Amino acid sequence: MDIIIPLVDASSYILILIMIALGLMIVFGMMGVINMAHGELFMIGAYVMVLCQSHNLPFWLGLVLAPIMVAFIGLLIETLLIRHIYQRPLDTILATWGLSIALKQAIVLVFGPEAQSVSAPVDESFSIGDFSYPIYRLFIMAASLFMIIATFWIFLKTDFGLMARAVIARPHTSETLGINTRRIYRWSFVFGTALAGLAGALIAPTISVDPQMGLGYLVPGFLSILVGGTGPLAGVLAGAGAIGGTNSLLSVWVSPVAAQIAVFILAIIIIRMRPSGLLGERDEK
Repeated sequence: MDIIIPLVDASSYILILIMIALGLMIVFGMMGVINMAHGELFMIGAYVMVLCQSHNLPFWLGLVLAPIMVAFIGLLIETLLIRHIYQRPLDTILATWGLSIALKQAIVLVFGPEAQSVSAPVDESFSIGDFSYPIYRLFIMAASLFMIIATFWIFLKTDFGLMARAVIARPHTSETLGINTRRIYRWSFVFGTALAGLAGALIAPTISVDPQMGLGYLVPGFLSILVGGTGPLAGVLAGAGAIGGTNSLLSVWVSPVAAQIAVFILAIIIIRMRPSGLLGERDEK
């Protein structure tokens, strides 16, 4: 029974990490944009929940507003900044890194530098025999799993997903076939940011909400993509499972510091042996 709770905790962390990494994968895989501000968009989703709580708005309303507000911010970012630097990785790193600093400072100005907390809407636990686990954490897992499945359905089963995958594979050919690549880029970026905002809103009641929280999820998110592979979306599942599972379980059994070291060692070994990632296509050239 002692092993079950760490495994459930690890599953919860992995599912949230998959949501964050999916947003990064969509933006990077399609547009070549390395979004260093993705963690801050995750942070803003959490702060939307703080704002709702401070105004006595229902928790569930905040959970709806968070991805919408972050998606709107993502639309502004794409329109004013990102659209000018598509397929220029170095420029995107510098531009979004500067944006991440600006977003953190804006949060500090509005909410202050101290950590905030969000109350969970449900305090009860689910119990079966000797096993007891908070209901809200189970809700996080269910909501994350639903959004992951929905994301895969959108990109694998809908016309938008078909066009998006065509743009990823052959952008110039897609343009000649009449696909509006500009619109695909825009709404894919907005969708990726909305995923980050929802992830931040979901996790807010379980962690301290502060201006530095985004970095703690941005780094594992990028590692998940590198380990899983930047080709298929399914690579995120493998990468987040390896990175998130190692980090979460070792944090319980060893220490958080040792877990971080192990995660980086694991990532280095996998990238060295499989530069294209666990599910990425090998370069045959």
